[in-house]
Amino acid sequence: MGEREILPQTAAIGRCSRRIAGAPDIAALVTCAAEARRLAVALQQEETGPALVTRALSRFNDAVAARALALLALRFRLPPARWCWLGLGSEGRLEQTLTTDQDNALVFSASDDGEARQLRELFLPFARAANQALAECGFPLCRGEVMAGNPRWCLSLSEWTGNFATWVRTPEPEALLNAAIFFDFRPLAGDDGLAAELRRVLSGLTRGNEIFLRMMTLNALAAAPPLGRLRDFVTEAKSGGAIDLKKFGSRIFVDAARILALGAGIAATATAPRLRQAAAGGVIPPVDAEACVRAFHALQGLRLAAQTGDGADGLACGNQVDPERLNEFDRRVLLEALRQARKLQQMLRTRFHIDT
Repeated sequence: MGEREILPQTAAIGRCSRRIAGAPDIAALVTCAAEARRLAVALQQEETGPALVTRALSRFNDAVAARALALLALRFRLPPARWCWLGLGSEGRLEQTLTTDQDNALVFSASDDGEARQLRELFLPFARAANQALAECGFPLCRGEVMAGNPRWCLSLSEWTGNFATWVRTPEPEALLNAAIFFDFRPLAGDDGLAAELRRVLSGLTRGNEIFLRMMTLNALAAAPPLGRLRDFVTEAKSGGAIDLKKFGSRIFVDAARILALGAGIAATATAPRLRQAAAGGVIPPVDAEACVRAFHALQGLRLAAQTGDGADGLACGNQVDPERLNEFDRRVLLEALRQARKLQQMLRTRFHIDT
């Protein structure tokens, strides 16, 4: 992509960002959010690279959320307490694609459990209105209700640290699922200091915690890359020959990077920085980390191509890709990326002494 092609998109991104920041109401914000998605599609179609596209899309989504919250804070009488809106999952990792729903939470300061209960009742109407506004802006409500408007995820700092401690010390299936979602958090609005304190607590709980990390690894290994011994790809009949590139592709790198980061006390939430910082800390060889980063970005690129409908597979249905309908180059890229995912999982098995 040449300089003449990049500059117009850069200018358009700047204009869109300014319109989001200055949106006078939610209706105007809905229009801005749609424009932001169109720009992200344009970036993908102009082959700017999946890392840039997902980061730009996540930053747009950050701005939409922050503006929605600022507008709603004027409408609701919020209590005089510190609060922070947290983006979770792919938003927390700055890795959002074009097919995504909401994953968010709210943390606030409270002196004790009694005050926490009182403040929660005051914050919940605001949080629910924010969830609805984001849905209007194109971010569907989370089917699992992992949203700040759910009382389970609108908590004081003390309540959040208690949850984190319970999930780490009692790593049962639901706790491991929660850890995979909530440990990838990032502040989007409010007092960033609350998120920083939560990160400090989490690092203290997980750094060097081999029992918890091993349980997370066992859980992560349940999603194996769909590779066969006699043929390149192995798919289920019910999938129609397609592979879910999120569940059996990019998620493998996301899960592994999270485990390595939590074990080493790495504060980064994005997958590529986590892998690279793990390598810088001597956790994994730098050459392996870089191979994983490239494989992860390749899978993200294939997902974006499917979501924008410009992929050779012709499916254009989110994360599903039929390898038999890819061109020969993309098919080879997919194969090598999944082989790298398998190698990464084997490294985790070796590190945590898990039999194959």
